[in-house]
Amino acid sequence: MARKPNYNFEKRQKDLARQKKKEEKLQKKALKKDALGNDIPESEGDEDGGTEGGSGEGQPASE
Repeated sequence: MARKPNYNFEKRQKDLARQKKKEEKLQKKALKKDALGNDIPESEGDEDGGTEGGSGEGQPASE
């Protein structure tokens, strides 16, 4: 006599595979976002803390 297929097991395995793939995709997105996010604040921080406001290097005084 042939065995009956265990559809619940197959469904569970497919669901686990989908969930794993989804988590991996979210992790990749998060890593990509973090990599892009970390670059932008560093460059903005250099501009804000640089020589813009006091020394006037590069531009003649208009006073």
